[in-house]
Amino acid sequence: MSAAAVVALTGCSTFEYSEAICGGGEYPVMSVGSTGSSCVSDKEEPPAGSVRYPKGKVPQEVDDKWDVYWDTHTLDRDGKTITVPDAA
Repeated sequence: MSAAAVVALTGCSTFEYSEAICGGGEYPVMSVGSTGSSCVSDKEEPPAGSVRYPKGKVPQEVDDKWDVYWDTHTLDRDGKTITVPDAA
């Protein structure tokens, strides 16, 4: 039996699924003062009330380090990172 057949039959796999925050040709933005986020075309600037994530702190995949962090943090109007008081 081939190694591929063994993996298929036993259910053992090293493949781990991860979901990207945004699709190709897009980047994530956050809502100022809240934990909201959305994706914007690479060809556009963030919409009013939204900003780019700070460099080096951009979530790439759902539930990665920065995605989890930004569930309870945001940027204020001055660009300062703050804890969201009512974040669960």
